[in-house]
Amino acid sequence: MGPAHTGEPGYRPYRHPAAGWGAAKSVTHFLVRERTLVDGPRAVMRMNHENGGFDCPGCAWPDDTKGLKLDICENGIKHVTWEMTAKRAGRELFARHSVSELFEWSDFELEDQGRLTEPMVYDPDTDHYVPISWHDAFELVGRTLRGLDHPDRASFYTSGRLGNEAAFLYQLMARELGTNNLPDCSNMCHEASGRALQASLGTGKGTVDLRDWEATDALFILGVNVASNAPRMLTSLVEARQRGARIVHINPFVEAAAGKAIIPHDFKDMALLDATRTSSLNLQVRIGGDMALLRGMAKAVLEQARTDPHALDREFVDRHTAAFEEYRELCEATSWEELERQSGLGRADILKAARIYTDADRSIVTWCLGVTQHEHGVDTVREIVNLLLLRGNLGREGAGPSPVRGHSNVQGNRTCGIDHRPTAEFLDRLAGACGIEPPREHGLDTVGTIRAMHRGEVKVFVGMGGNFALAAPDSAFTYDALRNCDLTVQVSTKLNRSHLVHGRQALILPCLGRTEKDHQRGGLQSTSVEDSMSMVHLSVGMKRPASRRLLSEPAIVAGMARAALPDSPTPWEWYVEDYDRIRDTMSQVLDGFEDFNRRVRLPLGFRIKQPARELVFLTPSGRAEFSSAPLPDVVPEPGTLALGTMRSHDQWNTTIYSDNDRYRGIKNLRELVFMNEDDMREREVDAFDPVRVVATAADGSQRSLDGFLAVPYEMPRGCAAGYMPEMNVLIALCDHSTQSDQPIMKHVRVRITAAV
Repeated sequence: MGPAHTGEPGYRPYRHPAAGWGAAKSVTHFLVRERTLVDGPRAVMRMNHENGGFDCPGCAWPDDTKGLKLDICENGIKHVTWEMTAKRAGRELFARHSVSELFEWSDFELEDQGRLTEPMVYDPDTDHYVPISWHDAFELVGRTLRGLDHPDRASFYTSGRLGNEAAFLYQLMARELGTNNLPDCSNMCHEASGRALQASLGTGKGTVDLRDWEATDALFILGVNVASNAPRMLTSLVEARQRGARIVHINPFVEAAAGKAIIPHDFKDMALLDATRTSSLNLQVRIGGDMALLRGMAKAVLEQARTDPHALDREFVDRHTAAFEEYRELCEATSWEELERQSGLGRADILKAARIYTDADRSIVTWCLGVTQHEHGVDTVREIVNLLLLRGNLGREGAGPSPVRGHSNVQGNRTCGIDHRPTAEFLDRLAGACGIEPPREHGLDTVGTIRAMHRGEVKVFVGMGGNFALAAPDSAFTYDALRNCDLTVQVSTKLNRSHLVHGRQALILPCLGRTEKDHQRGGLQSTSVEDSMSMVHLSVGMKRPASRRLLSEPAIVAGMARAALPDSPTPWEWYVEDYDRIRDTMSQVLDGFEDFNRRVRLPLGFRIKQPARELVFLTPSGRAEFSSAPLPDVVPEPGTLALGTMRSHDQWNTTIYSDNDRYRGIKNLRELVFMNEDDMREREVDAFDPVRVVATAADGSQRSLDGFLAVPYEMPRGCAAGYMPEMNVLIALCDHSTQSDQPIMKHVRVRITAAV
């Protein structure tokens, strides 16, 4: 799926600091390749700045509270440069190449054609995309939606890149049409986090902000490759270590960020090659074993409390929590032998982590998809909260849960109503402010949408951003599902796989990028986004649009809505003239968005109120709820391995920049599987031998990959790993968590043998 390369595949362990000169060199090469040596540096000076800057379209890490002038990272610069490329994918490209031809291209080649320039419609007679006017494109969408026998025959997906204003209009359109079919990328990523935090604390979000990271005594980082997936977090880790905070990394791999780092905007350290260690302890937990480790730490805290009254914050537990005694009994009944077996760690290592936790006055636990994409993802996140509650690490500075969101505005999308399970309170406010009667039945999530398309029940699929065909699991099944639709609509900035896996009718609707100026009748517009710590701020594009025929995301939503709902009382066109009007309506609907237009223009914006941070718990008991879930058995059966999918460093979600993975030492290779050397010997597989990977699903069906190369890597026995989206074909749609409905992308049961 990556670019064609001429070099031999290779592996050399990476021994250098994360970020630093390696990142600077990589960025320079990328700017040259994309011919953005002028616009790229200009964008760097405007990205993540308050007062007229634009928000990075990459990860959702918060903007620095100290107003850094270079609050950037390697992958953020690549993501922006990839969007700002001078290359264009215009009508000439589609005239030269049929869809069948384009389907044979790599995913890198597709996106490398550059920015889409005008709306296109699929012509089945010629197998080509051909230009279509915006008016006719909207009429095709509207006519098809109006012709459905039920609103639930349509599903409206978003990748999380939408600004808040477009997201609000998008969900308003879907609900005015009469459906809650609003799947989003959270269904595949952090759904478990939201459900767990809601059950434990009465909020679907973390409670900490960046100032807490600046004040904490201990950081516990689970299931996230910081240097690649949230690189700006490196600044927080370096600063925390320099002031004496302890940092524990918990991951099957010892990733680059768990060693040392040089922050590129720290010019003195760059000049002196002065790296800061970013870890006090690295624990290589087995895949899926995080919950056992967390429970082991809790067990250690409770055992220490028998002789040390400061180990357990009994006053906090008694005043603010429920079901503590049941949880204590569960911890006491769980043997150390079972905790060691399930975590893959020795008791001594678990106790080291627990000691760091009890020695710290204030602790933060942060996590990402390595925790959530499991059958027991909800239980594991609730176990994180259990551990925090034991020592009162909630409702005070420097403490609390802190999920890491990977998309730039996925949390904002959910806040603004992109949710297939809306609350009655939200729907009531929406009805009152917008004068509609929204449907009350829950809609379809991502897995449900794929199944319904496959059965022919969902006939229209609209994707706002992203690359659904490539991001979803069970690739063959997902492709068939999309092709079974009457109409697929993709709102995008670049050509991708989802445009080529389409329904009987198909539209490509090109939109403005985050970096581009958005001029409407009311003047230059700004959009708002929410970061992973609930800060909402404005983003203003800086660059002339790639084409005069591009529309903004709010304008595209409004165009589809008016065509589908010609008699709608909603003032769609009026909203698009001035986004302040959208925000005024949002302030009436969204809790915490009162006085939206004034507050969002404050320096660094505003933070959405978090009741749990103030020890107000919107749970049935009115308290923080301990969870007493059974410990799952995550030890692979004899002869099998637990395989987790992940991204390479030179990749952002489904966008692949190269076939290299610098921090893991990989060169010119994506079709690989990382394995423990003992597991390789047991299977008589040598380094870089081709292997066959066979996954067995819960329903007994099997999926396989052939010819992937085995790469020996330091990781626990019984574990394996490889890159998504290449390995998505192994993940059956039926293998989704019964707790969160998330596809189980981090715990695939596989057998690996030498290729015949």
